[in-house]
Amino acid sequence: MASSTESTLFGIPLGRLGWFSSLLMGTAVGFAAFFASTFLAIMGLLAYVTVSGHPMASVDFALTYRRVGLPVGITVMALALAYLGTQWARRHLHRA
Repeated sequence: MASSTESTLFGIPLGRLGWFSSLLMGTAVGFAAFFASTFLAIMGLLAYVTVSGHPMASVDFALTYRRVGLPVGITVMALALAYLGTQWARRHLHRA
């Protein structure tokens, strides 16, 4: 049974994840952030092009993942892996 002070994310006890589970969850969160931020950047650029009247052929949509999606995804993945790695290391240090 999980204690009330243990950190959880959507009911998943983060303090009890193993090394591989932490790696998998951190990477999955990074990918989800990449795809969500890229989608929002594409929609924002599309709205900007529509409102401003620029010709669609002159807009490079690759900028949305290079300048928005990739930095956000890498940052979120690094933060998630650091947090989950800290939780994993803390659990192993308290056990020893």
